[in-house]
Amino acid sequence: MERMKIMLISPPTDNAISKILGATGPPLGLAYLASMIRDEHDVRVVDSAAEGLSKKQLKSLMKKEDPDLVGLTATTPGIPDAYEIAGFAKEINEDAEVIIGGPHATFLPEQTLGECPHIDVVVRGEGELTLKELVSVIERDGDLRRVRGISFRSNGNVVNTPPRELIQNLDELPIPAYDMLPMRRYAFEGVQFGAVMTSRGCPFNCVFCSSSLQFGGRWRGHSPGRVIEELSILRNEYGKTEIEFLDDTFTLSKDRAVEISRLIKEEKLDISWTASSRVDTFSREIADAMREGGAKTVYFELESGSQGVLDFIGKGITPEKSVAAVRCCKRCGLSAVGSFVIGFPDETEEEINATIKLSRKSGVDLAQFTIATPYPGTRLWSYVVKNNLLLTRNWRKFTTLDPVIRLKNFTLSQISRILRFAYLKFYLRPKFVIDDIIRMKGIILKKMGEHLKKNLIIAKLPAFP
Repeated sequence: MERMKIMLISPPTDNAISKILGATGPPLGLAYLASMIRDEHDVRVVDSAAEGLSKKQLKSLMKKEDPDLVGLTATTPGIPDAYEIAGFAKEINEDAEVIIGGPHATFLPEQTLGECPHIDVVVRGEGELTLKELVSVIERDGDLRRVRGISFRSNGNVVNTPPRELIQNLDELPIPAYDMLPMRRYAFEGVQFGAVMTSRGCPFNCVFCSSSLQFGGRWRGHSPGRVIEELSILRNEYGKTEIEFLDDTFTLSKDRAVEISRLIKEEKLDISWTASSRVDTFSREIADAMREGGAKTVYFELESGSQGVLDFIGKGITPEKSVAAVRCCKRCGLSAVGSFVIGFPDETEEEINATIKLSRKSGVDLAQFTIATPYPGTRLWSYVVKNNLLLTRNWRKFTTLDPVIRLKNFTLSQISRILRFAYLKFYLRPKFVIDDIIRMKGIILKKMGEHLKKNLIIAKLPAFP
């Protein structure tokens, strides 16, 4: 049977992080998908952001390649761009199959198919096995109802096939198809960086996070040996010296985190790396092992300085635990980044003040502030929809920088100004400014200033006590 021409695309879209940093990370999801079907079909992965492709340029490329199947991925704010690319695919070849995956389409399959008539199939949840089977069925003009984990139209209705079971042994997945990505383009300030995802699933259920629904509530991890194999490829074949672990919680299994750290040192991989941890899964033993293994930074989701807000989130931690974890991290010679979220439906001025104070008190080296955003599939989405608090379904607004929820105690303009205030309150401290100038030559302040100027500051800053 003739090999299908398949194009897997990360569409051109605006991204706040890449705008600030001038860099973008690799689409690992597409690389995993490509690795599953490359032996049977002619596959091309297009990372529009890294390749600097405009929509017009991408359309020209699609016309030149004329794929039989186009696979798209998109987060919620990027879904309109995916719709546009789907339209290009059908315009070029009306017989081309167009499929889409990712968290947004997973949790709103009927709406996705309703909003975009150019999309034929939604792949829900974990996509590797589903895509492999789906391509095989499409190739043979088979019955799509046989494929678990998809949604499609039939006789004017949307058919949702039963969900697919999660992959239990992640080591059975092939290494992501890094060779199909523009690997040299993943760099920041001249430093080559890479990314790995060594585990999936999350046993926690934070109100604004869809990970436990997308990848299951049971944590699954690659074996330490498989992780080292992938890191070795990134370091030795692609010259990546900085690695970001994209796991929701790298430290969920203490023994595994320690073993991976030990093996990185033992194999002399000579990499610096960053990983995420909950404050209640972090310890001195883990911190020491990570530092010995070349880790430089730990990303903590501290979220709020208010216990009431933390309880609403379902975080299961306290501000005191946050401070203790960050201090442990710093004492062990690691840097700490903290994420903080404001703008929950009933949040008060006092509670937001507590969050801003925690960002300074905790001792984190860098802070990320965002506005609570109800992504489809999350408990916050259900809460907001149920209580009629959702202000828009303009998906482009779901950036975590734009308010989209009706708040009890703040107007939209007030919460936007408070977000700006939080950034300035953290980053314009004399200690931070001096440290940034000495260690980073002012890079962080420069990038933050550009971000505030372009995306946040549109009026005189208000006073916020």
